[in-house]
Amino acid sequence: MTTIATAVTGLQARLTQLWHEQPGAAIPESTPLLRLAGENHRRNFDLWHTEDEARRDDLGPEHVYRAKRAIDRLNQERNDFIQRMDEWLINELHPPATGCPLNSETPGMMIDRLSILALKTYHMAVEADRTDASSEHRQKATQKRVILDRQRADLQACLQELNADVAQGRRTFRVYFQFKMYNDPTLNPALYAGRAGAPRSKD
Repeated sequence: MTTIATAVTGLQARLTQLWHEQPGAAIPESTPLLRLAGENHRRNFDLWHTEDEARRDDLGPEHVYRAKRAIDRLNQERNDFIQRMDEWLINELHPPATGCPLNSETPGMMIDRLSILALKTYHMAVEADRTDASSEHRQKATQKRVILDRQRADLQACLQELNADVAQGRRTFRVYFQFKMYNDPTLNPALYAGRAGAPRSKD
């Protein structure tokens, strides 16, 4: 039987390959959790490439500004899908409220980390196969790819163990619902400064 962790990592790897070949390809219809994991991975995929674009200094400040705004939006959506995965898993696994150790990281957070590792692994493999790079560059990239593969396999195993422990009542997790302040005009001082009713300085 395919575990949640195995299904998620397999999906992330397939989507990473697919979107590099067909940038606008849709996420295949699947289970509710895999659909949410795919949406989370789409945001990380777009974040990866937008972050690359934001570091270009040959297209002027407007390009960097637009990239930064896109990064803010994608980060917010990425975190939204982490929480939605955790909500689904709470309904599926029924984590105990008390009586067992509390895991510091939720399954949704671990799936998000696996998403980023899938992207790192893919791009490191690209660097390892570059024909226009030096042999030293390719060798270093190959060594890093091996470490990334091990890291991804270890995290996949940790997610599988956590889900099994939660289902058996041996461990639990809580979702605190992140309060992202930088996109909220009522919580970010740089956005509400100078507006009527804004908190005044103590000076």
